[in-house]
Amino acid sequence: MPCGEDWLSQPLGIVQGFFAQNGVNPDWEKKVIEYFKEKLKENNAPKWVPSLNEVPLHYLKPNSFVKFRCMIQDMFDPEFYMGVYETVNRNTKTRVLHFGKYRDVAECGPQQEVDVNSPRTTTLERQTFYCVPVPGESTWVKEAYVNANQARVSPSTSYTPSRHKRSYEDDEDMDLQPNKQKDQHAGARQAGSVGGLQWCGEPKRLETEASTGQQLNSLNLSSPFDLNFPLPGEIGPACLVKVYEDWDCFKVNDILELYGILSVDPVLSILNNDERDASSLLDPMECTDTAEEQRVHSPPASLVPRIHVVLAQKLQHINPLLPACLNKEESKTCKFVSGFMSELSPVRAELLGFLTHALLGDSLAAEYLILHLISTVYTRRDVLPLGKFTVNLSGCPRNSTFTEHLYRIIQHLVPASFRLQMTLENMNHLKFIPHKDYTANRLVSGLLQLPSNTSLVIDETLLEQGQLDTPGVHNVAALSNLITWQKVDYDFSYHQMEFPCNINVLITSEGRSLLPADCQIHLQPQLIPPNMEEYMNSLLSTVLPSVLNKFRIYLTLLRFLDYSISDEITKAVEDDFVEMRKNDPQSITADDLHQLLIVARFLSLSAGQTTLSRERWLRAKQLESLRRTRLQQQKCVNGNEL
Repeated sequence: MPCGEDWLSQPLGIVQGFFAQNGVNPDWEKKVIEYFKEKLKENNAPKWVPSLNEVPLHYLKPNSFVKFRCMIQDMFDPEFYMGVYETVNRNTKTRVLHFGKYRDVAECGPQQEVDVNSPRTTTLERQTFYCVPVPGESTWVKEAYVNANQARVSPSTSYTPSRHKRSYEDDEDMDLQPNKQKDQHAGARQAGSVGGLQWCGEPKRLETEASTGQQLNSLNLSSPFDLNFPLPGEIGPACLVKVYEDWDCFKVNDILELYGILSVDPVLSILNNDERDASSLLDPMECTDTAEEQRVHSPPASLVPRIHVVLAQKLQHINPLLPACLNKEESKTCKFVSGFMSELSPVRAELLGFLTHALLGDSLAAEYLILHLISTVYTRRDVLPLGKFTVNLSGCPRNSTFTEHLYRIIQHLVPASFRLQMTLENMNHLKFIPHKDYTANRLVSGLLQLPSNTSLVIDETLLEQGQLDTPGVHNVAALSNLITWQKVDYDFSYHQMEFPCNINVLITSEGRSLLPADCQIHLQPQLIPPNMEEYMNSLLSTVLPSVLNKFRIYLTLLRFLDYSISDEITKAVEDDFVEMRKNDPQSITADDLHQLLIVARFLSLSAGQTTLSRERWLRAKQLESLRRTRLQQQKCVNGNEL
């Protein structure tokens, strides 16, 4: 374990040291960040930092150094806080200067009070993000992070498990805390109002309120607090993340890895419960938050802990088997990446065989599934997202468990995914589009609020005859927009706000999909297993974990490769296009050429080649010819398939 456990268990002590040495000189803040950066560069140091993703909240020590892998679900308004403030001892009149950064509650002893009018007080600004665990994160990703984490934690006596109502045990826990901590709880909360100061009387009053029968239940919530996860069934903590530097670099739906100081002070819940009393100390004109907004923006810390960010990194991917940063230049020099690229061919061959079995012996469909899984929007030209490759796998057995089991296979391969069961009930009742709730001043999430590179499998085989109502029609339109333009228009009541995205969409259907798709491939099973579940389970159980990991690395890594076409090949492709149109101008259109180029691009990348070769171009033409021939045959069998 890294030397000096203090930086993990008592990071505020480290911060205090730099503040004491440098006083009001703002350089102390940079030194704090550099200190923690250097600590995390030490051998395996990040693995020793407890993670909110893996460790239950009640096992984490308040004010300890933690990390969190998350998605920004919403951004609240910036809030003001006391960067530096002064306390006065009522008896001795001694004045002490304190820092307010990385804290929710001002440090104030029993005989001290904050001097609000001190000329040395500085008011600063910080940004608050509402962050949730990565939506749709695969089980294998979670397990890999758990296995890699070496942090040792034990239940904290000063904090208790998340629950919607505080019980008697919670109140007793407050009495177990050292006097110093009790004194801190008596301090002032730094809030989102000008001046950044709210407080709630004497320490004894706080303790009394905590132990009376008030029950401090999520601001008197009549229903459980909505953690606003985009996908149903998600678990894990949501966090209010306080960011102090460079918050303009981040945007909604970004995936972040945060390192910071955990704040779960019970006083936050007490103050929230007694908001009116606290607010009465301030100018009424400044307290414009509605009760609903306070409820959402200041939930109890036992339900939604706070993290004061020291370091934040935007993640390109969440695959734990790969280096976190896969920038073009760095990936070229990375030994791990270059080593893997040298053995790419056998991995591709094995993956093709594996997916062929999963697609019931259809090797052509397996080829297209590989191209789909490594596809990504590499640029946008005007409104056109280039590189998207939505595949419609038609010919899937209706009302069977095939799509469900195919999705399970995909879950084992990609870091994040979601299966949307396209039933009439789901289409009419589920919320796809995030919308702005102006009463609570928050973005209410929807199914399509997903981070980049999520695999979205739309199961159309479950759709039956019936009537789509107005929400259902809007949901279908939202899916169509996502597929065609790779964007989701969030509903802000008075206007729509466009959020670009990069979601891999696979549609399984019996006939041709109702939704648009870049490519339709009709499934031709070579075998129909008598028991689909048994067949798919045996397929997964026969793949070695080491081989499965190679598949996972392969599918993530290839998204980040550069790609180009030489002038020579460009000329050859143009000549080919002219030649193909000579005999039958209707046989190939500009859209068909674009499709061919996309197939050729991902076919090249799937073989680890970053430039288009003549051989790959011919192979792309061959695949497209086979796919089209199959669709024509299907049209002859059933005229309405196309």
